[in-house]
Amino acid sequence: MNAAAVVEQLKQRFPGEPEYIQAVSQVLPTIEEEYNRHPEFERANLIERLCIPDRIIQFRVTWTDDQGKVQTNMGYRIQHNNAIGPYKGGLRYHKSVNLGILKFLAFEQTFKNSLTTLPMGGAKGGSDFSPRGKSEQEVMRFCQAFMNELYRHIGPDEDVPAGDIGVGGREVGYLFGQYKKLTHQFQGVLTGKGIPFGGSLIRPEATGYGTVYFLQSMLATRGETIEGKKVLISGAGNVAQYAAEKCLQLGAKVLTMSDSDGYIYDPEGIDREKLDYIMELKNIERGRIREYVEEYPQAQYHEGMRPWFEKADIALPCATQNEINGEEAEALVKNGVIAVAEGANMPSTPEAIKAFQDAKILYSPGKASNAGGVSVSGLEMSQNSERLSWTAKEVDDYLKRIMNDIHENCVKYGTQPDGYINYVKGANVAGFMKVAKAMMAQGIV
Repeated sequence: MNAAAVVEQLKQRFPGEPEYIQAVSQVLPTIEEEYNRHPEFERANLIERLCIPDRIIQFRVTWTDDQGKVQTNMGYRIQHNNAIGPYKGGLRYHKSVNLGILKFLAFEQTFKNSLTTLPMGGAKGGSDFSPRGKSEQEVMRFCQAFMNELYRHIGPDEDVPAGDIGVGGREVGYLFGQYKKLTHQFQGVLTGKGIPFGGSLIRPEATGYGTVYFLQSMLATRGETIEGKKVLISGAGNVAQYAAEKCLQLGAKVLTMSDSDGYIYDPEGIDREKLDYIMELKNIERGRIREYVEEYPQAQYHEGMRPWFEKADIALPCATQNEINGEEAEALVKNGVIAVAEGANMPSTPEAIKAFQDAKILYSPGKASNAGGVSVSGLEMSQNSERLSWTAKEVDDYLKRIMNDIHENCVKYGTQPDGYINYVKGANVAGFMKVAKAMMAQGIV
């Protein structure tokens, strides 16, 4: 395989999908050496088969708003690869959703799910509908209309969606209710469900907690701990909230959180009481992060900006893709950051990744450090299959074990001759090899 040539071919075949091409461009060069050790992969054209989704489902979603006006949105499900298990990946409701973004997310999900060691393939889906500013009834009607088409393509042994940006417990509940009505089946077809109807304890916390557990393992390779460290966090949604919570539990000082309008910087630190305020603001009141400074006037609000120019020890990007550019990465390094663990999917641009790796700081890609969410989704699937519920401690112990195993695999495949751990290469090679071997064993299908 010539990685550059494959990427160029994909650019020609799929123009107008920059996020997808970016994701492929970041993975293929890191696995090229390992891939070329297996001539049987090339004979089976494995790389092209792995890059192009198994199936792309597109559909119109028609729903009625509170004024009685009929609205239309696009709905998607990208079923990327099911070589090691049923398709698995979140649903995203956001105005930015398009085919290229979902293809990148599904491609990344395939490797991430492989890294967990659980039997899950890769998928992603969603809509350009945004729940922001919509009433409860409008959100419910949209979710029901979305499921009216999606239900034909999912199932506990076929494709198991979960939540993502814009799809939390409320939306998963509405989706599950409509699936149950349409199929007459009570099945583990969605994860992130409410506890009373088959959800798993620790699932809301899992992505944020898992990111911090992975960060702990990274720091340990250099004899460091998170205690006493100053932390920059972007985002104020589920991942950011629980990453902040776990940082506080482990003795770190969280300085920032953000949303799409800007970020807050609290020099005194966002403690438990302040984090509770943010959780109520974002989860219940559906407010904006700027309101934090009205409650805590010692804090600063920076509109239209991201927190990466502040001084700290650790950065946890937990918002969205491409939120750290090259200039911001260089500022983080200059200001003393020693570790960056991605809680979001592909939040660092290629230029940012290069800056981190050139500086030899600890840097992990989202497919490794944010795999805790889908890991506990997999554990929720197991509990649904068994018709059992595990305790919070049991789930959290599983989560810690999985994140430690992912870290060990990254170290195994990513340690360079000078001792530096290239977590990007380690995660990509480890995830790729499991999927590749499964695909080879199953023939040309």
